[in-house]
Amino acid sequence: MRHPPRSGLLLVGAAVALVGTAIAPTVTASGATPACTVEYSVTNQWDSGFQGAVKITNNMASVSSWRLTFDFAQGQKVTQGWNAEWSQSGTSVTAANESWNGSLASGASVSAGFLASWSGSNTAPTAFKLNGTACNVDGEPTPTDPPPTDPSPTGEAPKLHVSGNKLVDAGGATRRMLGVNRSGGEFMCVQGYGIFDGPVDDAAVEAIADWKANTVRIPLNEECWLGLSNIKPEYGGADYIAAVKDLVAKVEAHGMTPLVELHWSYGQYTGNSAGCSDVHATCQKPMPDAQYTPSFWSSVAGTFKDDPAVAFDLFNEPYPDRATSTTTQAWTCWRDGGTCPGISYEVAGMQDLVDAVRGTGARNIILAGGLAYSNDLSQWLTYRPSDPTGNLVAAYHVYNFNTCASESCWNSTLAPVAAQVPLVAGEIGENTCSHGFVDTVMKWFDDRNLSYLGWTWNTWDCSSGPSLISDYDGTPTSYGIGLRDHLRALNG
Repeated sequence: MRHPPRSGLLLVGAAVALVGTAIAPTVTASGATPACTVEYSVTNQWDSGFQGAVKITNNMASVSSWRLTFDFAQGQKVTQGWNAEWSQSGTSVTAANESWNGSLASGASVSAGFLASWSGSNTAPTAFKLNGTACNVDGEPTPTDPPPTDPSPTGEAPKLHVSGNKLVDAGGATRRMLGVNRSGGEFMCVQGYGIFDGPVDDAAVEAIADWKANTVRIPLNEECWLGLSNIKPEYGGADYIAAVKDLVAKVEAHGMTPLVELHWSYGQYTGNSAGCSDVHATCQKPMPDAQYTPSFWSSVAGTFKDDPAVAFDLFNEPYPDRATSTTTQAWTCWRDGGTCPGISYEVAGMQDLVDAVRGTGARNIILAGGLAYSNDLSQWLTYRPSDPTGNLVAAYHVYNFNTCASESCWNSTLAPVAAQVPLVAGEIGENTCSHGFVDTVMKWFDDRNLSYLGWTWNTWDCSSGPSLISDYDGTPTSYGIGLRDHLRALNG
C-alpha cells in the first residue's frame, strides 16, 4: 500500500461548486446516547478536489487530547487541514488535536476542516472513532445492564519500564513482549515504492492482535525519517513520520506495544559481509553512522517521549565483529563508536544513541542488540552503555542458521544477561518453512519468562525469508502457525 503524496494548499477558484452535503449523527434504535458523534460534511467540491469538515462531539468523560480516525474508501487524499493535525496512511485518515484544542469536556464539540483530492467518486466515510471508541453508535450499557462475563481488553497499551531484570507496567505487573515484526518501513521508502509493504490500516493491525500478540516491532529507515534528498518527498520527512505515528497509534489502540527500531542507515561499507556498496540506507550496515543516526534518534525520541507506551530499539543487527580483527575492538566499537577498524565512516556507538534519546528527556525503554547481527551477547554486560534512567534492555536475534542457536549457547551466554537485565529476542525465525526451531526457542524463553517477536508479518514466499502470513487478514504460513498457536495458548 502506497502512502499518499501530499501537495500544497489547493486553490479554490471560481470553478468551485458548493456541495453542502453532510452526514448527521446516527440515531440508534434504542435511543441510547452514542459515546461520541461525528458530523462529516463536504462544503465545496470541484473537478479534482473538495473541502470537507468534521464536527466531533464527546459524550464520554472529559479528555485532555483527542484523535479522530476514519477511512476513505475511494482513493481520496487529504492534502491540507486546519484545527487538527491531519495525516493519512493508505485509506486511513487521522485528525489529532492541536496543542490549543486538545481538551474536550463531556458534551463539548470541536470542529476541524481539510482539503482533499478525489477522482471518480467521492463517497463519504461512514465509520468514525474518537480515541479508539466508535462514534454514532449505541453508547455503553446502562448501569442496570449485567456486566459482561468475559470483558474485552481495554485497548490501552502498557506503559513499560525496567525493574531489575523484568519489564513491568505502571502498576508494577511483570510484562513480556510477545508478538511480531512488521517489516516494510525500512525499505519501501528508500526504494521509491511507498512507506509500508502491504496494508497498515486498522483491520490489518487488528489481525495481528487477533493472534494474541502484545507487541509489534516497526523497522524504520533513518534517511526516510529525516527526509534526506535521495528520498522521494512523498515518502520521506513529514509524510513518513506521520505514517509511522499513525501505525504506532493503531498498534496502541489494540493494546499492543509499538517497538520502533532503526533498521537501515547511512554509511558506505564494502568490507566483510557487506550487504551493499551503497552509501545510502539501502541495506544493513555493520554499525550506525555518526552523521545522521544520533539526529534520527533525537527526532524519534522527541516525537514519542510523551508516550511511555512506545519502546525504542537502537539498531537492528550490528556486526562490527565482521570488520574488526579482534573481539575487543568490535565490542569497543559497538559501545563507543568513533573511528572503528574496517569501517570507513565515523560510527555512532550505542552510548551515543542512548545519550541522543535521553537528551530529549525521553524515558522510554531502550533495546540494544549485541554483535554478530544481534546474535552474540557474550560481552553485552561488560560493554553495556550507561543509561541514567535505568531503562535499558538487551536485544537478541536468533534463527536456525545462526552461530548461537542452541540451548547450550543460550544457557552460557543469554542466561547470565537475562539474570541482570530484561532480555528481548527482537527477531526469531527459521528458513525451513516450518516451526520446529522457533518452538524450541519459545520454550526456552517461556521457561525463563522472557520476550520474543517473530519475523515477519509480511506475505513473502517463505523460501526467501521467514514470513508468518500468506494474507494480511492473518492467515498463517506453515511457519507462522507455530507462533500464532503458541501466542493464543499463552494469552488466549
